[in-house]
Amino acid sequence: MDELPIGRRVAYWRGRRRMSQQVFADRLGKSKSWVDKVERGVRRLDKFSVIHDIADVLQVDAQLLLGHEPEPRNGGGSGVGRSEIAEIRAALERYDQVSAFFHQPPQPPDLAEVRKAVRHAWLTYQHAKGTALARSLPDLLRAAQAADAAYHGSELATESANLLGQVYQIASSSLRNLGELELSWLAADRAVTVAQRAGDELLAGVATFRVGMALLAMGRARPALEINVSVANRLAPACAGDARPGQLSVYGMLLLQGAMSAAKLGDSTTTQDLLSAAEDAAKLLGTDGNYYWSSFGPTNVLLHRVAAAVEMGEGRYAVTTHEQIGADGFAALVPERRVHHLLDMARGWAQVGDVHRAGEMLVAGDRLAPTELRSRPIAREILGDVLRRTHGEPPPAVCELAEQVGVGG
Repeated sequence: MDELPIGRRVAYWRGRRRMSQQVFADRLGKSKSWVDKVERGVRRLDKFSVIHDIADVLQVDAQLLLGHEPEPRNGGGSGVGRSEIAEIRAALERYDQVSAFFHQPPQPPDLAEVRKAVRHAWLTYQHAKGTALARSLPDLLRAAQAADAAYHGSELATESANLLGQVYQIASSSLRNLGELELSWLAADRAVTVAQRAGDELLAGVATFRVGMALLAMGRARPALEINVSVANRLAPACAGDARPGQLSVYGMLLLQGAMSAAKLGDSTTTQDLLSAAEDAAKLLGTDGNYYWSSFGPTNVLLHRVAAAVEMGEGRYAVTTHEQIGADGFAALVPERRVHHLLDMARGWAQVGDVHRAGEMLVAGDRLAPTELRSRPIAREILGDVLRRTHGEPPPAVCELAEQVGVGG
């Protein structure tokens, strides 16, 4: 990044924040043409005041745009830094399977220990403990990769591949939440390949919707829609009576991710069709479950209805749908899903002009899982928007959160 022209760095961070040139221009008070010329290097950025305004909109340190290391912030934050991300990247770059062709690992990992560690990692992720997960992921990746290489071709090959596929999925979701989208896509793509070796079509299905989530986060909504719907069709129950809970859960989550991709494309008809099909699957399931770590069920369908409405700019419908979610069902969901929904609702309230309620959603999310909320770039973006649009002094809790994460109004 440091060697890139400043315009390219602006384009990079705009993409990371999932802003179109038009949205970015509107928030900056400039024209779309001005933004395009800056990003292509046709127009120079030589005024620090303008660079500071851009950094404020993108919610990054101005020094990053200038190609320098930013000054470390005081206060809270997510606790996940560049060193943790670098370690995860290094672990993903290992190719133990290739090395195993040339020499046998000295001591294959104990699969029982790996299985226990994978379960713990899933629980850590779903309970929104992002910092702890990021710090443990490199060791878990190395252990699962080593086990897969060591047991390849043996009677334990299927289980070791299954465990590695799960670890890649955990890494993909964690990296996506941290804004490391290319790495997230890489881990999800690896998960699909390994799941095929594990011979588990549902594991492959879960891996597929994580590929779709990574693609969607990268702005690739069309391929995300296509891959989710394609695999969902393959996993669709032949008849309601024969559907297994795991199959319904994975099938339903693929439909929900397809709906989110369609919403991103502005295709309301496809969005509603996929949400309705997911709702039918949830009714067959009967209750909120967590098969294949999917958290799929009737409540999660409602959460995705809210998220899809927000994505299409229909804040009022999102607020109305939110009111249909039962308190008990919501409280029973894993914290990661609840934090995600509170972020969606913060966006929804902001869309209808109620920045006070938007701020309340952010504060509620921070109280539920502070490291999870603070690690997500979208949270910083929403918080900055709330601060800028608040008339007068923001509520103390919102000011405190902004100070903790280093966001200015």
